[in-house]
Amino acid sequence: MTRTSAPVQTPAPGAWEELVTAALLGTDRRTPPGIPPGPRAPAALLDAAAAETVRRRAGLRPARAARRPDPAPEDPRPALPAAAARRLAMLLADRSGTAGGGRRGAAPDLMELLPQWLAMANAHGFAAPPQALPALLDAARGRTDLRPAALAFAGPRALWLARLNPDWRFALRSTPGGDAALPRPGDTDRVRELWREGLFAERVALLTAIRAQDPAAARELLAGTWPTERAEDRLMFLDSLRTGLGPDDEPFLEQALADRSRNVRATAAELLSALPGSALAGRMAVRAAACVAVDHTGDGPRLVVEAPHECDAGMERDGVIAKAPAGRGERSWWFGQLAEAAPLATWPARLGGRTPREILALPVADDWRSELHAAWCRAAVRQRDAEWARALLGPPSSPEAGGPGAVSLAERAKLLGTLGAGERAAWVAGFIAAHGLSEAFQLLGVCAVPWAAPLGRAVVDALNIARDAGSYPWSFSGVMGLAERCLDPSEAGRLDGLLAAPEEAEDASPGAGGYWAEAFQRLVTTLRLRAAMAEELRRTPEAGTGEPGTTALSPAT
Repeated sequence: MTRTSAPVQTPAPGAWEELVTAALLGTDRRTPPGIPPGPRAPAALLDAAAAETVRRRAGLRPARAARRPDPAPEDPRPALPAAAARRLAMLLADRSGTAGGGRRGAAPDLMELLPQWLAMANAHGFAAPPQALPALLDAARGRTDLRPAALAFAGPRALWLARLNPDWRFALRSTPGGDAALPRPGDTDRVRELWREGLFAERVALLTAIRAQDPAAARELLAGTWPTERAEDRLMFLDSLRTGLGPDDEPFLEQALADRSRNVRATAAELLSALPGSALAGRMAVRAAACVAVDHTGDGPRLVVEAPHECDAGMERDGVIAKAPAGRGERSWWFGQLAEAAPLATWPARLGGRTPREILALPVADDWRSELHAAWCRAAVRQRDAEWARALLGPPSSPEAGGPGAVSLAERAKLLGTLGAGERAAWVAGFIAAHGLSEAFQLLGVCAVPWAAPLGRAVVDALNIARDAGSYPWSFSGVMGLAERCLDPSEAGRLDGLLAAPEEAEDASPGAGGYWAEAFQRLVTTLRLRAAMAEELRRTPEAGTGEPGTTALSPAT
């Protein structure tokens, strides 16, 4: 007797999708065909899904094996010293933090030290250990501020890994020549192909990369398609010309002044006004100089301002925005734009050969002082004029806690950015000594790291004064965090006397003494850790650590 097997039931088209939909909605709301509703429906659904899974897998045809990737390229840079490699692993493994601004404890925040460690390792020219690359790329993926230093340290092997893992493709987009999305500037054919056919983000990245290496080539690339670009794209592309801006860019920017987009015109005008020798700067100088004069008719010389009575077509073409913001007078709005765009060299010649300090010391009639000085502030930042920035800042100990034109901390920080690192640190140290730390956080952020000795001493002294005064401690947590990253590690010895909890005065914030002791303990520990990090990177790689390239990365490893 011959047994005949039961006929194989062919699944209905879309059976798997029906099962997935039923599982998502629940069998109370929907059951696939062939499964009756009721209390046994969930089990029947799972049975059907299991059977369909086996059926789908059994029906797969074997595919041809993919070609094995080539080994990772060698990194010719020297290997990290063993102690530094262990330190890197610790920094990458740390995920501590105080989300929500809670109490941090006395332990250092290792992830906040990673950017500094990477900068030091890159300065020494070391190669990343191959086993650390995945964690390094994961850290850079989560923090865009880490990417430039992390990718420089990771080297060519990071690009090799990024081609194998979609999670790390940011490395390809961030590195010229790292992927087809970003060819090397010298590869003319691929550059032009991507510029014509690439996505907007790819084109921005390409233009930025080329501009950093060859400003003229980037400008020519942009000029070739400028008339056909969308207004919002033209604005972003034009902004890339800030890198390497020079006199050769003037003809292109002058053409952009006739653009149909107001925002494009304004950006072109801003860039041209940053070139004191440009034709636009000359036109603005004539307009602005006609509005300001020295009046000798009173008891002493003073400045008088006669703002424009209209915004003509020429002014609009040169970037002056005609419509004033709400609550702002039209004439003062127009005048501020003219004074901001005029070369600062205009004013000594116009105002009797006076120096910037002498000009700023003159009284200004009819309440125009703040408007005029604020415009000069913006001009000093735009034109990177250190002499005018010094005059506008004034002495750090002045009662106004700033200069005559520095009406906000943000403006003072921008003015400080035009000065050299040493001068900047000395000015902020003087500001802290005169006014304390309550307003200094934004100013500290523009100072070079590590802080110069006078600035470091000023910060520590101000923290000590706040501690002894029983001040509310949590308001200084931001400055403490900056000090951990920016204070010179050699200052750690000066802080040992601040580690004990001070006696709390009656009017002190509850728990303030313990917080201050904890914060200073963390600061000292962090400074000594930074010193150890620097020492580890100065050591000669030990025998047995292996030179880069001796163990090639490959899928098998």
